[in-house]
Amino acid sequence: MNRNVQRALVVACLIVLPATANADWQAVEQVETYAIRGKSGAELYASIGERGPQLGGGKVRTIAHTNFKLTWRRNYQNQGTACTLVSAQPKLIITYTLPKPAEPLPPSVRAGWETFISGIETHERVHGDTIKEMVKAIEASTVGLSMPGDPKCQKIRSEMTSRLSALSLAQRQKSRDFDKDEMSEGGNVRRLILQLVNGS
Repeated sequence: MNRNVQRALVVACLIVLPATANADWQAVEQVETYAIRGKSGAELYASIGERGPQLGGGKVRTIAHTNFKLTWRRNYQNQGTACTLVSAQPKLIITYTLPKPAEPLPPSVRAGWETFISGIETHERVHGDTIKEMVKAIEASTVGLSMPGDPKCQKIRSEMTSRLSALSLAQRQKSRDFDKDEMSEGGNVRRLILQLVNGS
């Protein structure tokens, strides 16, 4: 292969990289439920306290929970002795765990419950949005990254681990701050709880 052809291939790679980095992908979002029981808002909330998802090694129960599984299909290429991440395709599955009454509710309770669970799902989907934002930030931070003197693509993986860790920590902090605000006095989730418990 002559040098002119080699140069043409390098230019082609540089042109393709931004389009690859911005390739469209869609997160898979699914809802799982756990059964609760009760015939009043107070009873339903008490059942949530007994059956809700366990966090912190089982020490804390919560109303609902958002979890995700993220895997990547990455394409590393050597350019001389440098290693470059030329593309990365994420596969993101987000799972929302929500409470669901095991039995039909009395009409006087049903409307209050529907308002409550709609608000809780909206809250959890904000967490889902922060996860999707994190994945996009990972793409922007890593696709096109090149490490010189890395023919075995080891240095680049170490650098990516550092970047991914920082982005993951930022996402977790954003979620914690959102929860704190929503559960504070006058916060949306706190208001939803009080309406459910006191309204039926």
